[in-house]
Amino acid sequence: MPRYTVHVRGEWLAVPCLSSTNTIGWLGKEAVRRYMKNKPDNGGFASVEEVKFYIRRCKGLGLLDLDDTVGDALEDNEFVEVVIEGDIMSPDFIPSQPEGYISLDGNSLTTEDLVNLGKGLYKIKLTPEAEAKVKKSREVIERIVKEQTVVYGITTGFGKFARTVIPNSNLRELQVNLVRSHSAGVGKPLTPERTRMLLALRINVLAKGYSGISLETLEQVIEVFNASCLPYIPEKGTVGASGDLAPLSHLALGLIGEGKMWSPKSGWADAKYVLEAHGLKPITLKPKEGLALINGTQMITSLGCEAVERAGAIARQADIIAALTLEVLKGTTRAFDTDIHAVRPHQGQAEVAFRFRSLLDSDHHPSEIAESHRFCDRVQDAYTMRCCPQVHGIVNDTIAFVKDIITTEINSATDNPMVFAERQETISGGNFHGEYPAKALDYLAIGVHELAAISERRIERLCNPSLSELPAFLVTEGGLNSGFMIAHCTAAALVSENKALCHPSSVDSLSTSAATEDHVSMGGWAARKALRVIEHVEQVLAIELLAACQGIEFLRPLRTTTPLEKVYDLVRSVVRPWIKDRFMAPDIEAAHRLLVEQKVWEVAKPYIEKYRREHIPESRPISPTAFSLGSLRMKQLLHESEKLCA
Repeated sequence: MPRYTVHVRGEWLAVPCLSSTNTIGWLGKEAVRRYMKNKPDNGGFASVEEVKFYIRRCKGLGLLDLDDTVGDALEDNEFVEVVIEGDIMSPDFIPSQPEGYISLDGNSLTTEDLVNLGKGLYKIKLTPEAEAKVKKSREVIERIVKEQTVVYGITTGFGKFARTVIPNSNLRELQVNLVRSHSAGVGKPLTPERTRMLLALRINVLAKGYSGISLETLEQVIEVFNASCLPYIPEKGTVGASGDLAPLSHLALGLIGEGKMWSPKSGWADAKYVLEAHGLKPITLKPKEGLALINGTQMITSLGCEAVERAGAIARQADIIAALTLEVLKGTTRAFDTDIHAVRPHQGQAEVAFRFRSLLDSDHHPSEIAESHRFCDRVQDAYTMRCCPQVHGIVNDTIAFVKDIITTEINSATDNPMVFAERQETISGGNFHGEYPAKALDYLAIGVHELAAISERRIERLCNPSLSELPAFLVTEGGLNSGFMIAHCTAAALVSENKALCHPSSVDSLSTSAATEDHVSMGGWAARKALRVIEHVEQVLAIELLAACQGIEFLRPLRTTTPLEKVYDLVRSVVRPWIKDRFMAPDIEAAHRLLVEQKVWEVAKPYIEKYRREHIPESRPISPTAFSLGSLRMKQLLHESEKLCA
């Protein structure tokens, strides 16, 4: 009996098919029926018949005709996704064809590279220099085994068993037992995207040539990555020292053909069958290779890469959203004057103020809304608008600080023992300890949360008629319609949840491994927690974006500046104006997706960069007199533009 794995709203469902003449539409309905059965509220539907959907392949993302038969359209155990009308399609699938290769040498991987590898945009190959280093490192291990030297993890047991010497005849079994016993994680599996990131990062560390893995084994690991064969890796179980042992062991377990594995071609199946479907063989571990695969901080750091990249994206777009809110609330631009920020010269603060000027500058992008209140008697705005450079600015500087640490970590050797081919010896140390990324990611969560905290207060100002001069909750016929009332509650709930999540996990430590590993980082939870905080920040800002665009409706026919009008048009391409109450969750999800995909930034960026070119002269030696004249002219330009909102 053929069976298919169907993705419905974040859940994977196995659907058996009694007849190959059943249609794709039948498969979708059966998947939705099973999804509803698992939900106490039936997923929000009265019956399967009322659910409108379409179906696409997970591999290649092609849409399927609902009238085709499953026998004609699908292979046995193929993966498909049911997309319910109004929902957003899942981003968790790789494109059918990667764009090319990224060459790994263990020293030059960037956070952007790793995120792109996670998305399946590239395959991996080693540089010749990396291959040479790996070979030399392995020669040291072969010598140790041949000479029967007592070395931790190679000819001894692990942790408390470090003094137990293992005979050469059992060294291969030692490595397999290590992987099996350490595969003790629990919880949901990592998404395909995060699993690819974890696998790619482990390859990058092995490519440094300090792990003692053989080139043959490393090339097998790379083949598995390039085929997108992804082991089942539970997200919980690491304490962040000695590295991320549990998740990396599950990764290694799949590589040796045990446990579960997924690929776009095969779906979920036993690892050995998934590898076989791709013409690959399970890895046979040599001495030290099990330890080489599982010792390090790659779980913390790969999730940290995603966190820092998403944090940077939402921080940039938060400035745009806040600028749009300021326009709707008829704020002034005077708080963004260059002289104010020059006397408190934090880099992030200056950049945020610059972005506000570039988006609100009336000389370059005239705002009819700003002109409409040019002669108002308001002296200054509330902190949530006036202090955006100061609040958003430190978030930007926090992200830059954390990104520097994460970038160093992804190009670091974090094994134990370390193999130094030049010295022809191994040295035990503590590079596996996750304190660096753990502390950095706790700091990231605390910093980025503030974007949601201040955004929620701006949402309050937009929804509160006594503060906004707009209809209550941004809807006509208030009372009959509730408008953004509960969307604001959702934002408040997310901000409150973030406050608990921002408690740092890295201040905790529990002794493990019979007090051998008596101080740990708890970095895995720090990374997962940071990602949850960032997702909540994205969702709060998505609500503010919708509220600000809704506020624009009540100021028409007046128009805001050109870049902010472009942002408004982008939002209206996926969410229509709020005329009367309707199901709001899909609108929030659509706006959230715009932010995750950085569409808001892409629309506004050209205007920001054009303004930068016009207002920041090229770097070249200039005389003090010329500098003074240039500064004077810039002040004149700023003064002229800001008179409109004075």
